[in-house]
Amino acid sequence: MQFEEKYSEIINSVKSEIDSVIKNLTCNTTLQEPLHSKVLAILKAPSKHIRAVVSFLYLKSAGENIDDKQILYQTAIELVHNASLIHDDIIDESKKRRGISTINSELGNKLAVIAGDYLLSSALDKVLQIGKVELVQMFSDTLKIMCNGEVSQHFSRFKIPKIDEYIEKSYQKTAKLFETAVCGSLLISGSKVNGHEFAKNFGIAFQIRDDLINCKTSKTDIKEGIYTAPIIFSNNTEMSKDGIEKTKILLSNYIDKAQNQIENFDESKYKSALKELLGLIKNE
Repeated sequence: MQFEEKYSEIINSVKSEIDSVIKNLTCNTTLQEPLHSKVLAILKAPSKHIRAVVSFLYLKSAGENIDDKQILYQTAIELVHNASLIHDDIIDESKKRRGISTINSELGNKLAVIAGDYLLSSALDKVLQIGKVELVQMFSDTLKIMCNGEVSQHFSRFKIPKIDEYIEKSYQKTAKLFETAVCGSLLISGSKVNGHEFAKNFGIAFQIRDDLINCKTSKTDIKEGIYTAPIIFSNNTEMSKDGIEKTKILLSNYIDKAQNQIENFDESKYKSALKELLGLIKNE
């Protein structure tokens, strides 16, 4: 069974909530054509929506309910993620994203920057509607940290970093938004559960997995001078078998850390789904 099939089975228990997020993503988007259609195409393109999936599964595992505010919040998180992808495509001069032409390749960098900024403003608007000042501060901090991760990556290109520098960059670029997705939802629900460690470790693991796949397939990161765990452990841009194996161990360690954070939850289909998802990320 392929990743997509396994993933679809895992998220069945929160499918209706994810469908609501997908529906909300394209609501109230008002841009002049043809930019409007391009932005909608990006938002409607097939996506894992994994930050919302993880947040909903974690919330339900902790015994919390999903209401309209939770849907609104995860929609905002998805908008931030999509905005970051649009901006990444400009930086990387990408031609395709999720099987469709990127905004920058069709309409140019200027409109692509504006489109990404527009989605960020839409995300902030949705957070403001929830009515919690703490969420606004959380969003602000997250955007700063994500930007710092990109800046750090730029200035370390074609240099093999230390493993702790790589982990920090992975936290900034990827794990921080997972952390904000999960912890913001807990804040909205009024839960006393602390989801920081779970979300942080899940997000870092997700980035390590992505880097491992990239190094074994397209190797675009290596070509662009972005040296990740397999290169760091190999201590050479020519990856070694040992470097790959050590990266798999690193991935496994972060998956185990994340799983340890949910062991105290009562048994439920949501907790089981989270464990299955962790196993899928670990072994894919």
